[in-house]
Amino acid sequence: MSIYRSKPSPFFEVRVQELDPFPTVTGLCAGYERGRWRAEELGDYLFDYLAEFALSHSEREKFSHLTARRLMQAAAKSVYETDKFAQRGEFGELMLHAVVRQLFDSEPAVSKIFYKSASNDTVKGFDAVHVVAPPEAELELWLGEVKLYEDAKSAIRDVCSELRKHYDDGFLRSEFAVVARYLDPSWEHAAALAALLDLNASLDEIVRWIRVPVLVTYDSAVLASHTSSSEAYVAGFAEEIAGLHDYFKERDLPAEILIHLLLVPLRSKREFLATLDAKLRAWQAI
Repeated sequence: MSIYRSKPSPFFEVRVQELDPFPTVTGLCAGYERGRWRAEELGDYLFDYLAEFALSHSEREKFSHLTARRLMQAAAKSVYETDKFAQRGEFGELMLHAVVRQLFDSEPAVSKIFYKSASNDTVKGFDAVHVVAPPEAELELWLGEVKLYEDAKSAIRDVCSELRKHYDDGFLRSEFAVVARYLDPSWEHAAALAALLDLNASLDEIVRWIRVPVLVTYDSAVLASHTSSSEAYVAGFAEEIAGLHDYFKERDLPAEILIHLLLVPLRSKREFLATLDAKLRAWQAI
């Protein structure tokens, strides 16, 4: 049985979802509690996924009540160890990991965090490499991108620029080679994914099985102007998400890839990053 069958109960409320045609859009809400946006609770939810996000498959299989403290500390230290966290991307990648796991029942194929040579290094390439293995169907490769920004439209412009670069044939071949090299042979889908990404396989065939979750966070005017999930908030949330979806669809997107736009409004990116940084330091010190 896969170790990925167990996961936290869903945290995000799916308030907007349009699944046809592509690019799809899903608007995710962390919600309110006692008049405040649930920043602490969202941080706790993301840290439920920290070990899965940062450790190798073999390390995760060793997780038990005897190894939990050591492995969680190792996972926390591998993210970064610096005071200059405001512009780092690891927390966006952690959120992308959690969202794709919750929404699409995926499994991480490789942890790029695990393969950093030093904790403060940055890792290039796709921000998430997951698979979805539908029963009686071919393996899907989910290659994610994320932008954890204050301004939504700036995030969309920048992520679309990256999408165009990352779906260049040369970049894809290079990235596939890296993924194949880092696959843990003890993972049940390692052989199937390696076969899909084989150098002799046509890109036309590989692209058929690629899905692209694109996560964008931003400081939301709607979220900041409410203190509960009222009817007015829900209506404003839906309008805000629809406008950003339209803006995304107007960009020059790569052809032939199936994109899922995932929008997560924040009350304040800066405050939320500070919350996550404090949690990370607590785990590093255990």
